[in-house]
Amino acid sequence: MTSLAAVTGRFQPFHVAHLELVQIALASADRVVIGITNPDPQSRRAHPDSSHRHLPEANPFTYYQRYRMIGAAIERAGVQKRVDIVAFPLETPDVWEHYIPLTAVQFVRVYTSWEVAKVDRLRAGGYRVEEVAHEVAQPLRSTDIREALGIDSGDMQWRELVPPGVAEVLAP
Repeated sequence: MTSLAAVTGRFQPFHVAHLELVQIALASADRVVIGITNPDPQSRRAHPDSSHRHLPEANPFTYYQRYRMIGAAIERAGVQKRVDIVAFPLETPDVWEHYIPLTAVQFVRVYTSWEVAKVDRLRAGGYRVEEVAHEVAQPLRSTDIREALGIDSGDMQWRELVPPGVAEVLAP
């Protein structure tokens, strides 16, 4: 077992597959740091492996809202004593170790070329990376949840896609 692991992402919003990845990391480490990337609008950058990650419509939640979602989810999961939540400026590798120590093992579930590029960047920045296998043909996408949240039809199926604590933050 490693002493420190990390899971990083935009978490727009934090959903059940994100929490599952945190729990996988917790099974291998004493502590997990959840790093929220793109903590402010100025930190967003276009990337050749993802055409939407930097766009305002793909980032409707502020750092604070995402922090609250994650905090509520890990509290409801009963793991808050083993988890820290920090900003993680993914576009500024020279400061990463100030947010998440380089001794942390980064856990990344790879679905698309974006995650492949992210794994390469994290490794180049000095992290050991654990690529987590996925068992589903169609991954859960935050884009789908954001679209469901925007529908004013009273359809609450999106609640099944986010941890209970997140649903409470998004629709108190």
